[in-house]
Amino acid sequence: MADTTPTLNRRDFLKLAGVGVTIVAGARFVRDIQASGPTEVGPHRWAMVIDQSKCTGCGYCTLACRANNDVPPDISWNKVIKLDPMGGKDVYLPRPCMQCEKAPCVDVCPVKASTYRPDGIVMMDYDRCIGCRYCEVACPYEARSFNWKTFDGPNPAVPQWGEPGVERRPRGVVEKCAFCYQRIDRGLALGLTPGVDEVATPACVVACPTKARIFGDLNDHNSEVSKILEETVTFRLREDLGTGPRVYYISPKDEA
Repeated sequence: MADTTPTLNRRDFLKLAGVGVTIVAGARFVRDIQASGPTEVGPHRWAMVIDQSKCTGCGYCTLACRANNDVPPDISWNKVIKLDPMGGKDVYLPRPCMQCEKAPCVDVCPVKASTYRPDGIVMMDYDRCIGCRYCEVACPYEARSFNWKTFDGPNPAVPQWGEPGVERRPRGVVEKCAFCYQRIDRGLALGLTPGVDEVATPACVVACPTKARIFGDLNDHNSEVSKILEETVTFRLREDLGTGPRVYYISPKDEA
């Protein structure tokens, strides 16, 4: 879909994946702040695997995210970026928040509006956020968006793509993906398993028609994500920065 598939050429993608040389100021800034991870550790460690060979760029994940998190139509928490073709086939890079183990956005926030949950999800306290946008600059994945105006109209993604499970953010704050924590928490309270039971799983994962996204608990060695990471070669974006992303990718297969 046109509004959900910005383009990225092969060189830019390699830089983002950590293969190229770091040249952006934001990336140097990330190194300088020496991000530290969460001090409290819980029983779960949520992670996502995205299989690029299965992603068709349909944008369903973006629309489901907008509906379930009441995201305005001019903001995308879940971006789907079109890359250079490989073997004559279109290739896409879906890019939610990486939920970094050592998140630069957490360290730079002067009012501690960005925090870790014990399960590793990087959260935003929108009541505490002062809109300085330090976190937006520090994030090497462009996963944060500044809310420039009040979103007070209808959400065009609702109800077709889901119903909001969180409150709308006010004007003047930075907002981001949080792995649909509200669905995870509600599911756990009901005895469900995120990544297995759809109502307890992030909306983007459930909406994907090709099952390109897999979600689960890294602390559960029997979870699908744990098995994939044990048996399949994966990569993470900008691993060289030491951020420890919890979103893993399976590379597209070059069939040429």
